[in-house]
Amino acid sequence: MTRMTYTCRLFFYFFSLFLLLTSCGNIPGENQKDTIDSGTIYISADESFKPVIDSEIRVFEALHPQAKIIPFYKPEADCIKDFAVDSIRMVIITRTFTPQEENFIVDSFKLAPKGLDIAKDAVAVIVNPSSPDTLFTMNDIRQILTGGFKKNLIPIFDGTRATSTVRFAIDSILRGDTLTSQTMAAKSSEGVIDYVSKNLNTVGFIGISWIGNHDDTTQQSFLKKVKMAKLESTDVPGSYVLPWQANIYLGRYPMTRDLVYILKEKNLGLGKGFANFLSGEQGQLIFRRAYLWPTQMNFNVRVTKLNE
Repeated sequence: MTRMTYTCRLFFYFFSLFLLLTSCGNIPGENQKDTIDSGTIYISADESFKPVIDSEIRVFEALHPQAKIIPFYKPEADCIKDFAVDSIRMVIITRTFTPQEENFIVDSFKLAPKGLDIAKDAVAVIVNPSSPDTLFTMNDIRQILTGGFKKNLIPIFDGTRATSTVRFAIDSILRGDTLTSQTMAAKSSEGVIDYVSKNLNTVGFIGISWIGNHDDTTQQSFLKKVKMAKLESTDVPGSYVLPWQANIYLGRYPMTRDLVYILKEKNLGLGKGFANFLSGEQGQLIFRRAYLWPTQMNFNVRVTKLNE
């Protein structure tokens, strides 16, 4: 082999290696063009929180005109699968990552995920406006979910599998017991509202952000179609409360859950900017206006009749 041939082959080898490295895009942060307040990113969010996350994105983009956040709303289990999707920069669900999920992200993307509890949500129980059943104990709820209630009330969720609300019912209410075979599934939380509004003997389970904001005209229209049932308070037996903010904060309402973001971003980019917004004053005020309880800021609690 001549010296010229050797030099050419060596050059070709390093050139090919350079092309391979620069074209590889499977690690978040490689060739990243967004900044903390500009660019475009994709996030995956639990469908239960679509109204409030839409509000967060709308305000964030208004404050940062060069930023674009594109959300995909899915059942929680599908959001968790997006841990493996390199183009998804953030996932918003009702729990943080497990040690196994953390190890997967570290091994796959060579970065440490960051999670933060940003709000506390409640699972609202809705019934038909003509339903005489508007007060439930947690034992009543368990019996409805398993098919043992004194009346034939059919539970309906935003899907029978993979959603955060279904997982909450099985894990936190039934403690691993099985949902009744009569359980029905709608395609979305709005579908649950619509079905309950047309069927007397049904009980719907949805996130409070779909129906708790009395200042939102869409949610006002939902409250004309269905009504929220009260659950027995955790602190005063025999008293019943609605899933209002103070009851969520004080733990009086028995069915609450966390809202958590999980950020998988190698470099300081738009994902971090949006995460800072969600946990900062403006983002926390939006959660408050949506009638969730913001967990990263302190707010005063004033007891009113609405908090019953």
